[in-house]
Amino acid sequence: MAAPSSVERIVVENCAIATVDANDTEYATGYLVVAGNKIESIGAGKAPEGLENVVRRIDATGHLVTPGLVNTHHHFYQWITRGLATDHNLFNWLVALYPTWSRIDESMARVAAQGSLAMMARGGVTTAMDHHYVYPQGSGDLSGAIIGAAKDMGVRFTLARGSMDRSVKDGGLPPDFAVETTEGALAATEETVKKHHDASFDAMTQVAVAPCSPFSISTELLKQGAELARRLGVRMHTHGSETVEEEKWCHELFGMGPTDYFESTGWLGEDVWMAHCVHMNDSDIEAFARTKTGVAHCPSSNARLAAGIARVPDMLRAGVPVGLGVDGTASNESGELHTELRNALLINRLGAHRESALNARQALRLGTYGGAQVLGRADNIGSLEAGKLADFVLWKIDGIGHSSIADPVTAIVFGAAAPVTASFVNGKQIVENNRLLFADEEAIARDARAEAQRLARITAQG
Repeated sequence: MAAPSSVERIVVENCAIATVDANDTEYATGYLVVAGNKIESIGAGKAPEGLENVVRRIDATGHLVTPGLVNTHHHFYQWITRGLATDHNLFNWLVALYPTWSRIDESMARVAAQGSLAMMARGGVTTAMDHHYVYPQGSGDLSGAIIGAAKDMGVRFTLARGSMDRSVKDGGLPPDFAVETTEGALAATEETVKKHHDASFDAMTQVAVAPCSPFSISTELLKQGAELARRLGVRMHTHGSETVEEEKWCHELFGMGPTDYFESTGWLGEDVWMAHCVHMNDSDIEAFARTKTGVAHCPSSNARLAAGIARVPDMLRAGVPVGLGVDGTASNESGELHTELRNALLINRLGAHRESALNARQALRLGTYGGAQVLGRADNIGSLEAGKLADFVLWKIDGIGHSSIADPVTAIVFGAAAPVTASFVNGKQIVENNRLLFADEEAIARDARAEAQRLARITAQG
């Protein structure tokens, strides 16, 4: 149904367009009409004549327009612990950093979220998520601080409210004071969902239930977390099959691999997505495909921690929903999702499928529609189609970094990170010429440095 003529319209034209719809429709030169917070029309050539109440026309000559990027896995708090434990595998890295992470507070969480969101937003991310699972005793309203930062930035956001109840005394990795009780974690998660989750079509804030990982949570928290999420009607997220050490640990403790363990606790399903999934055998992939369980593929972090190469081509061919994730910036110091398009393509070509593993359009799909699928929002974001929400990006491809690449999609995936001339969320522009419109980048940088130094001092004092 067409929007009323009184609704304000924005017209973007003279640009290449990659819609990432079901047919991968593309236009060498086309237009996009936004009415309010939704896409009203899209097509080849010039925009329709006679449009009413057009408040802005954008001549996007020299640009590629795509759906906004969707980040499916992150840990914002790690923004203030970047560059540490740079030569560690996952378990050793966690052991090295948990003593620091366990001392974060509300002020640190807010500033770290601002830094993480700023870096992603200025690089084309329009929908972000944060898996926050460290809630030290007496640390303040961490969830509220993170959600507030996303609202201020103007980014669409999912908070995966994480939790841990298995500390060092129980055979886990986090310090005892950094975990919650099982009952406390479930109660706090339910409170967060009821306070912040918006189930509407154009929701800007959603909440998922997200116990951290098999080796930092009890089986009871995992099972009751699944029951809680399904009772509340929200999605579920956790880490899974990230390293060979995790797989060995699951076999030793539970007598089965991670995927079978997750299925036994109610953690496979179309309302579930998991981060990493690097060490998956054929049976694991079949189980994910059968249940439509989603995967957040984090190629840079997997390489940084020497975790391995996820079998993304096999997952896609089996029908597993797959999106891209930055992961925490203590294991991906750049914090940018648009570089993950390129890294996903290149790293997967080092695997068994070699040059046929992924192509440029598959990589773009992972970062847009695939991410929307994984977050349960494919009906309203992730592709440029009439009726969907107006989340889109204008990538400048006529500059020195891209002008000699004829194919626009190849330019932004294979080429250098393309400049973002404009980024829109819900029909509202949040980035102009690679600069945030609703945040002071210099202030964020100063605050992040100060909080990183304060956290280091507190950690050193023990």
